[in-house]
Amino acid sequence: MNPAHVFICGNLALDFAATLRGRRSTRSETLATPARLDAWYLESTLVDALYPSGPPDLVQAKAAREAIYELVTARLRKTDYDPEALEVVNRTVRRPAAVPQLTVSGRRTEATPAEALSSLARTAVELLSGPDTALLKECDNPECTTVYLDRSRGGRRQWCSMDPCGNKIKAAAYRARKKARD
Repeated sequence: MNPAHVFICGNLALDFAATLRGRRSTRSETLATPARLDAWYLESTLVDALYPSGPPDLVQAKAAREAIYELVTARLRKTDYDPEALEVVNRTVRRPAAVPQLTVSGRRTEATPAEALSSLARTAVELLSGPDTALLKECDNPECTTVYLDRSRGGRRQWCSMDPCGNKIKAAAYRARKKARD
């Protein structure tokens, strides 16, 4: 598993949107090549086998990712959807999706990159049109732009994950308290 691919958001569409990190600061792209896109699809367990992606597939996936992020943040902020982002996601959803097959050893899903992306876009539609929208939160780290589903008890989760965001904020707060005492 590639440490650059993390699945901490509670929903694959949110995890996919988080493949571009630090949108308000130093951006970090985890889908730099078609091979990294393929690795993400496989590591996410969205598909079990994938025909290799090419540069056009990567361009489409990044466009869909940005549209998903735009729609998720609009829902989070309770603002209207951007019509272009809405069209990108809906156009992607209308394409054939990956179809799981039953085999003697269980379920297996083989897909083209376009089918995998369509399946992922369907996950975004289900999220944004369902009850989980009330659980959407953005990480409290000002440099982080990860949106996740807060399923914690009492809805008190503050960070996308403790490592690195929670630890970074807690350490900074500790240093500030220590400096104030000195």
